[in-house]
Amino acid sequence: MTARVLGRLLHADIISGSRQCWHRSSSAWQRSGVSTSAALMQQPRLTTHYTRNPREQDDRWTDQSMERESYPADVVIVGGGPAGLSAAIRLAQLAQAGGKEMTIVVLEKAAELGQHTLSGACLETRALDELLPNWRDLGAPIHTSVTHDKFALLTETGRINVPILPGMPMYNVGNYIVRLGHVVSWLGKQAEALGVEVYPGQPASELLFAEDGSLKGVATADSGIAKDGSPKDSFQRGMEFYAKCTIFAEGCHGHLAKQLYHKYDLRKDCQPQTYGIGLKELWQIPKENHKPGTIEHTVGWPLDKHTYGGTFMYHFEDGGECLLSLGLVMGLDYTNPHVSPFKELQRFKHHPSIQPTLQGGTRLQYGARALNEGGLQSLPKLTFPGGCLVGCSPGFMNVPKIKGTHNAMKSAMLAAEAVYDSISSNEEAETVEPAQYEETIRASWVWKELHAARNVRPSFHSSLGLYGGLLYTGVFYMLARGKEPWTLKHQGTDSESLKPISECKVIEYPKHDNKISFDLLTSVSLTNTNHDHDQPPHLTLYDDQVPVTRNLAVFGGPEANFCPAGVYEFVPAESGEGERLQINAQNCIHCKTCDIKDPSQNINWVVPEPGGGPAYNGM
Repeated sequence: MTARVLGRLLHADIISGSRQCWHRSSSAWQRSGVSTSAALMQQPRLTTHYTRNPREQDDRWTDQSMERESYPADVVIVGGGPAGLSAAIRLAQLAQAGGKEMTIVVLEKAAELGQHTLSGACLETRALDELLPNWRDLGAPIHTSVTHDKFALLTETGRINVPILPGMPMYNVGNYIVRLGHVVSWLGKQAEALGVEVYPGQPASELLFAEDGSLKGVATADSGIAKDGSPKDSFQRGMEFYAKCTIFAEGCHGHLAKQLYHKYDLRKDCQPQTYGIGLKELWQIPKENHKPGTIEHTVGWPLDKHTYGGTFMYHFEDGGECLLSLGLVMGLDYTNPHVSPFKELQRFKHHPSIQPTLQGGTRLQYGARALNEGGLQSLPKLTFPGGCLVGCSPGFMNVPKIKGTHNAMKSAMLAAEAVYDSISSNEEAETVEPAQYEETIRASWVWKELHAARNVRPSFHSSLGLYGGLLYTGVFYMLARGKEPWTLKHQGTDSESLKPISECKVIEYPKHDNKISFDLLTSVSLTNTNHDHDQPPHLTLYDDQVPVTRNLAVFGGPEANFCPAGVYEFVPAESGEGERLQINAQNCIHCKTCDIKDPSQNINWVVPEPGGGPAYNGM
């Protein structure tokens, strides 16, 4: 099948691994002391997605053909971000150098490459220098080099400036401030120039297995399903992509990677992954407030000493515009369910040392995404029969640097080399496991960098909180270069960290002024998010009753606070008794925070129909 014909046939599929995850039923919650009222049971169904309501048990699907087109490739890459495209480029380079024909397919859920990409972003070009040494001649959208670093500890009304010296995690002179979505779009063009088949708007949604248990590929998502779960006249089945090796570059908390961890027990020898949420705004500011090439990071206020996190402000130019990337990153192991990361960002901007920079400016974009913060301790086994994990999917971010793109790209390049060698030496095999990747990543500069930083994040769990973490970073990370003989452990999962609402203090957030700070829904409108509202919500629940019977009753409904897009909303129940959860799935910006932070682990994020999600412009 030619790529042109394939392009006309592509649709997509939304199957996820929810069947492999545990399910807390309403009866289980009743046994734990939480009652389920009859009125609650009469509320409208929230979860109509077929991953929770099998179509083979639904009479409405009886006469519907479920056959799918298939497409054989040598390598399929799930995810068209920095890691996925780096893997594709490196594979194509190796095939070209070896005189081999290799079919390389990249499946990306965003309608266009880069539209789901969000990062600060301060780019360390080390991996790019290795992948495409002539990137400047190729017209990479990488222009503003970092010339000045600033770092400060904020109090509510003041700041303590801290000098940044070479070797410190926040030292960025020589790096570049970029709009990472534009870099991703450019990487896609480089991949296509090398013969890679790149298909945006095609979310991979189902794992396909061979008879021997190895992974043989993925299927893309179905389209044309009504909100009640029935087929529309426009229903189209997704496609099956078979590969000798499938590379997963889904990004943080990928919904297919979750299934792979379970299927192949990839996390048996590592600590639980921990996460943060990053929220970002892009501003155009007056020229007199602009300091191109300047990077500023802060810790402290508005977060308390026991909440891990900080802020960033990056000044850069693009197309003659004076732009500022501004944002907040905070750990998802916070304990107070009243916390709203979005509102923490809004009040940060009113700090006396921050607001003057924004005065007279215009906010252009907003967005959010989750980040892996577990580091070396939380890396799973990276390979399995038929595939491997690269980039932010397994979690290669350097937490104290707040950077992961360079490590993600390098991990993908090393994986590509192992995949190429495995296929070349096993040409008759249906599927291969690129086992060499585990060895080469451990021998690389990526592993060395993560090993040195491995204890920074866990050090914040002492009674000193922020101050203990800063002390550790200054003494052991800086002076000992992370060579201490011990490795600190993380403290459980982020979903377990919330305290009951009865034990927590209410947070009084200031009202937005629509000049510096803004309301949530106005902010979401800047993401250009779009989903066909007449499709089953892709925020699926294992039990529709749990959000009210447990999350609301015990934790005050934290999903309404931690979601940065207003997806989850508690509204009066139709029965007149209490409240019910409303899921505004069309608002979802694909950050995955809900899947991570839900204290009941009742939410399973799966891909929506093709093309859905935010449409960031160089975020």
